Amino acid sequence: EAQEGVAGLGEVLQASGSSLFPQASPRARFFQLDYEHNCFRKDGVPFRYISGSIHYARVPRPAWRDRLLKMYMSGLSTVQVYIPWNYHETLPGVYDFTGNRDVEAFLDLTAELGLLVILRPGPYICAEWEMGGLPAWLLWKPGMILRTSHPAYLAAVDSWLHVLLPKIKPRLYHQGGNIISVQVENEYGSYYACDYGYLRHLLGSFRALLGSEVLLFSTDSARAEELRCGTLQGLYATIDFGPGSNVTEAFGAQRRVEPKGPLVNSEYYTGWLDYWGEAHASTSAAWVARGLEDMLQLGASINMQVSPFLQLTPLPWPGADYKGQYKPVTTSYDYDAPLSEAGDPTEKLFAIRTVISKFQPLPAGPMPPATPKYAYGRVALRKVSACPEGCTAPAWHCSAAQHPCLSLQYADLLDVLDVLCPSGPIQSQFPLTFEALKQVHGFVVYHTQLPWDVPDPAMLGAPPHSICDRGYVMLQKEYQGTLERDGQTALHVTGRAGDSLDIVMENMGRISFGANTSDFKGLLANLSLNSRPLSNWLIYPLAIDTAVQQGWPHTALPKSSSGGRVGPAFYTGTFETPGIAWDTFVKFPGWSKGLLWINGFNLGRYWTCRGPQQTLFVPGSVLHAGHPNNITVLELEGAPPTPLLLFLDRPLYNRTVGCSTTATE
Repeated sequence: EAQEGVAGLGEVLQASGSSLFPQASPRARFFQLDYEHNCFRKDGVPFRYISGSIHYARVPRPAWRDRLLKMYMSGLSTVQVYIPWNYHETLPGVYDFTGNRDVEAFLDLTAELGLLVILRPGPYICAEWEMGGLPAWLLWKPGMILRTSHPAYLAAVDSWLHVLLPKIKPRLYHQGGNIISVQVENEYGSYYACDYGYLRHLLGSFRALLGSEVLLFSTDSARAEELRCGTLQGLYATIDFGPGSNVTEAFGAQRRVEPKGPLVNSEYYTGWLDYWGEAHASTSAAWVARGLEDMLQLGASINMQVSPFLQLTPLPWPGADYKGQYKPVTTSYDYDAPLSEAGDPTEKLFAIRTVISKFQPLPAGPMPPATPKYAYGRVALRKVSACPEGCTAPAWHCSAAQHPCLSLQYADLLDVLDVLCPSGPIQSQFPLTFEALKQVHGFVVYHTQLPWDVPDPAMLGAPPHSICDRGYVMLQKEYQGTLERDGQTALHVTGRAGDSLDIVMENMGRISFGANTSDFKGLLANLSLNSRPLSNWLIYPLAIDTAVQQGWPHTALPKSSSGGRVGPAFYTGTFETPGIAWDTFVKFPGWSKGLLWINGFNLGRYWTCRGPQQTLFVPGSVLHAGHPNNITVLELEGAPPTPLLLFLDRPLYNRTVGCSTTATE
C-alpha cells in the first residue's frame, strides 16, 4: 500500500510537469490533503516539502536570519517551528513575547525569506525542553494531571491557546501567510494516559481558534501501540523515525492508520541528544543522507529533526528524559546536527544538500559561511587583585582598571542569601518542594541545625526518589558531599548540637520525555539523621538569575569569604576583547560543576567531571567590544587552585574527565 501511494504521487508530479515547489496561484491560496493521489496540494498543485526544524528560543535573535538563510540555501522549502508554552507564559497569566520571545517577528522573518512553516504549538512539544514546554506552575495546583482531560489542566491549556493562536491565525497559508500546517500535541501515543477525550478537546480548540481550513496533524513513532493512542480522526497521522530504519516498513505503519494521503516523516533524526555522563551522540553524514534519499525516492514529505538547525540552549530550559532512571540533557543542543550549535555548515549539511539537489533545484548562490570565532585565550579569575610575579597575560586580558590580571571577587553562596533571597526564608516543620514554594527553576537552600551531638559518623540520608535533583550538603558551611537523584542519597557526618546544616538543592531540568511529566523538584521528603527525622527548616528560594541580570555581584562591594574553594561559591572577574565581539567557546579547566554568566546572560551548566560537554558556547551578541565583559561563575562542588577560564575557537563535546563529587566521605 505504501509503495502504491508513492507511485501515485510520482505519476501526478510527472503528468503535471510541475516543480515540487510551484508558485502560488494569485486567485486562491490553500494547502490541503489529496487522498486520491496520496499527496499534499498547494494552490491545487501536487506538493511535497523538505523541511528542517528550528527553535527560535534556542537561537539568539541576532542570529535568526543567518540560521534561516542557511536552511534556505541548503534546499529546504519549509521550516518546522516549536513554540514552548513555558517560554512565553512564565507565570499564570503573565506573558512574554518580547526580544528573543517575539515569535511573531520570527515567523514574519521566515515569510520574508520565502520559507513555508510547519508549526508545533503543543501544548506539549518535547524538544528536550524543560517539561516538554509545559509550565512548571501547572504543578502548583494539587492533583493536577498533565496531558489529560483533567479540568484544571484543560482550563490552563485553553487560556494559553486563546492568547497564542489568534497571533497565528493571520499567518496561516490560506489567510495569506506561510504556515501550511499545525501539529497538535506531540507523540501523544508514547504517554501513559492514552486520553482520547484530551485529543478531541485539543482538536476542537484548534479548530475553533484557527478555523476549518488549516491542516492539523499528529506525529508518533511507527510502533502500533503508539499510533493507536496518538492518532485521532480529524488529525492527519504522520510518523517519525531516523536513519537505519526500514523506510518501507515505517511508512507501512503510517498506511495502517492513514490508508490514503501523503507519506510524511515529521521527525527524521539527523543526530541525537547528549546526556550528562554519556558519550557525545554521533550519526554519520552518509547514513543520514542515505535515509533521506530513500524517503525522497518514495515521494515522502520530510522534516529533519531534532533540529538539524539549532544553537544555544541557556538555562533554565534543558529538560531530561526518564529511561529507567533520570537522564538530564546537557546544556549544548549541538545534536551532531547539519548546522552546528554555532550555526556552522557541516559535512552533514552538504551531504543533505547534495541529496536534495537530485530531486529539486537548489537556490542560486553560495551557502553563507560559518560565523567568525575567536580564541580569546586564558582569562584568570584570581582571589587577590595583585598581579602574581611573572604574569605575562596579554594586554587585552585587562580588567576595567587595565590591570593585566583579573581580580576575583569570591563569595560562598551561603554568605549571600540576603542578596539571593531578599524576601527572607520560609519556616516549615518539614521540607517543601520547589512547587510548594512556587520556585520554577534554579536552586533552593534548606537550612536546619543538628538537634544533638554527633561525635561518631552518623548517616544523613533521604528516602528513595526524594532528592530532585542534586543536593550539595554543607555542615557549618563546610562542604560534605552531594546527594543525587538515582545516585548517592546518604552520607556520613559528625558535629555538635546546634551546628548549621544546609542543603543547596538544584533543579537539573524537568522530565520532557519518557514518563509522567509531573516532575517535582527539591526535597520531596524529609532528611533523617541515623533514621531520626530532622525538622524546623528555614527554606530559601534563590533568585540567582535575577540578581546576576541586575549586575550583582559586580556592582556589590567585595565580601569576605567564610570558606575555602570547596562547595557552592561565586567567582567573578572581567575581561576585554581585542576590539571585536565574535563567537567563542569557554572551557573550565579543573572546575567541577556549576553555571556561567557573561554580562548577566546565563550561558548554562558546565559539568567537566561528568561530560561529555566540556565547553559552553558564547555567541558574540552576548559580548561587549571595547569595554569590560563581566564573568560570573557559580561553582557548586570545588574550584581549581588557580581558577581560570579558557576561551577557544572550537567546541569540545566528547570528553569525560571524571572526578569525585564528595569532599569528606
